Amino acid sequence: MLYKGSCHCGKVAFEVEGALGGAVRCNCSICSRKGSLLWAVPHGSMRLVAWGDDLGKYTFGKGSIAHRFCRTCGIHPFAEDVSQGSERSAYVNINCLEDVDLDAVQVFEFDGRSA
Repeated sequence: MLYKGSCHCGKVAFEVEGALGGAVRCNCSICSRKGSLLWAVPHGSMRLVAWGDDLGKYTFGKGSIAHRFCRTCGIHPFAEDVSQGSERSAYVNINCLEDVDLDAVQVFEFDGRSA
């Protein structure tokens, strides 16, 4: 299924193709503050359709994940592996997807604080 998503103001927009079988709630220091529900997909399954100069990047710790946000409205629609290659993933914040019944999505807890 094709999903469309964006930040609040719409300056960062994307599409992602896949079967939304569940999402992860991570308790690391950034994810717990953002309140994201993350859906891991192969990076090639996600396509940015609008971003310009509005797409910001924040990394911390080991720097292995680039947390992306809109510089205008501050919403974090996705994150992505910074490594290059075919195994690279994107982590879509399903709260930013259109027409998703969040109550119907199974949520898995992930202990990112200990990872």
